[in-house]
Amino acid sequence: MRIVVIGQAAFGLDVFNALREAGEEIVGVSTPRQKSRPDPLFEAAGEAGIPVVATPDLRKDEPFAQYLEWKPDLLVFAFVTDIVRKRVLDASTHGAIQYHPSLLPKHRGRSAMNWPIMSGSTKTGNTIFWVDEGIDTGPILSQEEFEIEPEDTMGSLYFQKLYPAGIKALADGVRQVREGTAPRIKQDDSQASYEPPAGPEHSKIDFQKPGPVVFNLVRGLDPSPGASAQDGERLLRLYDASYRPGSPDEDPGTVVSAADGSVEIAVIGGFIIVARAQLEGERKAAAADLLEPGTVLDRPA
Repeated sequence: MRIVVIGQAAFGLDVFNALREAGEEIVGVSTPRQKSRPDPLFEAAGEAGIPVVATPDLRKDEPFAQYLEWKPDLLVFAFVTDIVRKRVLDASTHGAIQYHPSLLPKHRGRSAMNWPIMSGSTKTGNTIFWVDEGIDTGPILSQEEFEIEPEDTMGSLYFQKLYPAGIKALADGVRQVREGTAPRIKQDDSQASYEPPAGPEHSKIDFQKPGPVVFNLVRGLDPSPGASAQDGERLLRLYDASYRPGSPDEDPGTVVSAADGSVEIAVIGGFIIVARAQLEGERKAAAADLLEPGTVLDRPA
C-alpha cells in the first residue's frame, strides 16, 4: 500500500519512523514550507530519499501533478495545520486517516488537549478518524480513553499519555486499512463540541471563580499559552501548580506565603501553590522570585 505522510514537527517525524519500522511503503511526504530551521519530518524524508512537496503548494497544478505521480493509496495526517483540499483527498485510493487528541466528537478543533482539563473533565483520549471536508467530523476508525489525573497539565497529559499512544494508534490504523479491516463509525453530531484555539483571551484568571476552576485553567494552559494574572502593571503567567482545599482568611488572589521557590495563592475554597511564573517577555523563574507575600493578583484587563 502506497502511503503519503502529511505532517510536521516531532509528531510527524515519529509517525514517519513508526510506519517505516512497521514495513509500510511511504512514497511521498508533505510538510509546511520550510523556514530557516528545517522541519524534522522534512529532513528525515530527505535523508531517506523520499520526495517532499510543501503542503500549501498542493493547491498549485505543478506540485499537485508531482503528488499524483506518487499514486497514493492512503494519506496519513500527522499534525497538519495547512488546509488540504478535496482533490488531494480524492486522489488517494483509500482517502486519509488522521490523529486527534480527544474523544471525538467532543473537543473538535485545534486545542483539544487544553479544553478537557480547563473544563474539569476527568477523561480524554485519542481518536483516529477518516478525513472529510469538515473539521474533525469524519468517521471514527479507533479510539482509546485516558484518565486525566488531578494534577495533570496539558503538557503531561499529551507528552506522557496521548502522544506515544497516538503514534501507535495511527500506525495500527494504517495496518487495518491495508488489511481491509478498518471500520468507519459515524460520529454522533449531537454530542459534538468545538472550542476555539486556546489563546491569550482564554488565559485570564478570574480569582472570583471557585478555586478548582482557577486550578483547572492554570493546568489546562500549562505549558502553553500559560494562565495569566495581573500584578499592578505587570502581567505574569503561572505554571507548575497544585491545589490544596482550605479556608483562607485572605482575599482571593492574595499571595499568602512563599517557600522553596513556590508561592501559595488564596482562592475561593482553598489555595493554589505555584512553582514557576513568567513575566511578559522574560524567561520562566521560580514563582517566589517574582511574587512576595501580600501581593494581590487580579484578572488581566
